[in-house]
This record gives sequence, C-alpha cells and structure tokens, in this order.
Amino acid sequence: MHGTASVTTEAAAALAEIRREDDALVAVLSGEWHLERPAPRFAQLMESALSVGPTGARKVRVVNVDASALGIWDSSLLIFLRQCQEYCEAHQIEFGTVGVPERIASLLALARVVPERVVDREAPRLSRVARFGLAGLAAWDATQVAVTFIGEVIQRGALLLRGRVRMRWREFWVVVQSNSSGALPIVTLIALLVGVIIAFLGVVVLKRFGAGYYVSYLVGYGMLREMGALMTGIIIAGRTGAGFAAELGSMKITEEIDALSTLGISPIDHLVLPRVLGLFVMLPLLVIYADLVGIVGGMGVSFAMLDLTPTQFVNGMLTAVQLSDTMLGLGKAAIYGVIIGMAGCMKGLQTGSDAGAVGRSATSAVVIGITFIILANAVADWLAALLQL
Repeated sequence: MHGTASVTTEAAAALAEIRREDDALVAVLSGEWHLERPAPRFAQLMESALSVGPTGARKVRVVNVDASALGIWDSSLLIFLRQCQEYCEAHQIEFGTVGVPERIASLLALARVVPERVVDREAPRLSRVARFGLAGLAAWDATQVAVTFIGEVIQRGALLLRGRVRMRWREFWVVVQSNSSGALPIVTLIALLVGVIIAFLGVVVLKRFGAGYYVSYLVGYGMLREMGALMTGIIIAGRTGAGFAAELGSMKITEEIDALSTLGISPIDHLVLPRVLGLFVMLPLLVIYADLVGIVGGMGVSFAMLDLTPTQFVNGMLTAVQLSDTMLGLGKAAIYGVIIGMAGCMKGLQTGSDAGAVGRSATSAVVIGITFIILANAVADWLAALLQL
C-alpha cells in the first residue's frame, strides 16, 4: 500500500515536490533552476510533507530524488540538493542519488569531499610585555641574519681581492652603466635644485648682515661636504636599491637562486658582489658630478640676486673650502654605495614566496638604505669633528 502526501512550491520556473511512498520520500524536481530566481527551501518542504501524513519523521528512512523532468539548471539546484544532504545527515536519514543525473551526482560528491573551513579561535591578546618581548626577539633574529649576510659579503670580497673568487664582470659593468648615464638626468635635476636652495637660504640670511659675498662659502661647503653625497645617495637608494631588491626577489620566487646553489655557484659571488662593487665605484663619480651641478646652481642664484661674477663666486668658495671637505664627501659616497648595494641585495635574497613579497622587499630595501645612509652621515660628521677635518 502506498500513501502519498505532497507539497508543491513554485519559484518562478523552478519546481520542487516531495511525495511520500511508505517509509520513503521522493523529491521530484522539474522546471528551470536559475540563481537569479527564488528557489525553494528543502527544510520547509520537508516540514510540509511530514505534516500531511499520519506518521512522523521516525518512519522516513530514505529520501530519493527524481530529476527526470528537470530542465536547465545551474548552481542553485546544487544548493538545494546540498540542503537535502545536510538535512538527511542531521536527521539520520539516507539520501539516495539514484535518480540524480550523473553530472549533478559527481558535483555533489565533490562538494562532500572538500571539508568545511574551520575557523580557529582568535588568539588571546598578548600583554604589552609579551609584545615587547616578541618584537625584541624578531629584531634580534633580523640582526643576526643581517650580520651573517654582511660577513659573507666581506669574506667573499676579501677572497676576490686575493684572486680566489671569480666574479661576473659583465654584471659589474651593467651596474656601472645603469648608474652612470642612466642616473644622470635625475641626479642633475636634484643636485641643481639643492644648490639653488642652499644659495637662496644663504642670500636671505647673509644679506641681513651685509655678508652676501659669503654665499659661495655656504654653497661650496654644503655641496662638497654634505648635500652632494647625501642627496645622491638617497636618489640611488630609491632608484637602484629598490631595483636590486626587485630583481633578486623575482629570481628568488622563480627559484633561480636555488638553482645556482644547486649547481655549486655562490649567489654572493654571482649576484651580490658585482652590484655592491658597481655602486662602490660609481657613487663617488656621481657625487663629483652632483657637486659641480649644485655649485653651478648656487652660482646662478648669486649672479641673479647678488650681482656676483662667476670669478668672485669661485674665488670666495676656494677661500673657505678645502680639499679635505671634498674628500670627506667622496668617502661618504663610497660608504653609501656599499650600504645601498648591501641593503638591496640582502632584502632581495630574503624575499618570500607570496604575490606581494617583491614589493615589500623593494620598499624595505629603500627604507633600510636611506636610514643607514643618514646614520652613516651622522657618524662620519661626528668623526670628522673629533679629528678636526
């Protein structure tokens, strides 16, 4: 004997009917199922179907599906069938997929294979002391990594001077070229503007005391000893240091650096030394050029605002500026070149494997490079003051 109890829900063209057959229920699906149209809810259909029959949900052992009249469907049908599965699992009812088309059955099986995402509980908020301790440990680890890298570069550089390390000279000349003619436009612009700014400041201040002639002292001393090397170093840190980090970071992600190590080729010899030595050689030359451009800019301001001739400007500058001032600026430039090369290469070799790792490495290389350039400038000026240079 077969008793039937049915409930029909129509949502646009999507039809779902649950029919009772003894201890089984059959979900009859028909019509077209689309996401943009409202779809029935399986739990509501079950409640309506169970309320019609004389017996309760205890007598229902299996829920089957009849999709013989089904039309066009999309993922809205899969959502409905997943509701069927979850309801049956919650009420310990067997869910039959005999009447489900093969494509839909395979998708349902795949959906059950993939586990639901488990969201971990939020970790308890640490105290300030704990956060301070973790930050200290992270800083200590970063310091150890940096000191190890610097030691390796110094060791391989010493072996290079002794002829026991082979360096890629082609890479060295590429760095030299990119930081000579390639960097001249931006260095020219910045150095000219810095010289003009120094001269403007000197004119405004010194004219109050009737000492405008001494603007040449300020321009020559400021460019040769401080601003020429400092501004050039900052420009190269943003231009070349970030380029080194991005280039080596891309090689790290594509596992080219791992391939070099596997072949027995040291990444320090092959990638780091040419870049560091290239900047060590080229940055002092760029600083000489920047000093000349800055002095020309200051000379132009002095000529326009103080009617100083170029001869007067140069003679006044040579009276105050000494050769030690120029050499101090060039020494700073060489140190800045090593700092920029080290920072860019180190952050490039430490690049992670995610999508934003290269960008973070480039940004970190610029920040570290500029920070240590300013720190080195302060230390060099302090030592020069102690030595009365």
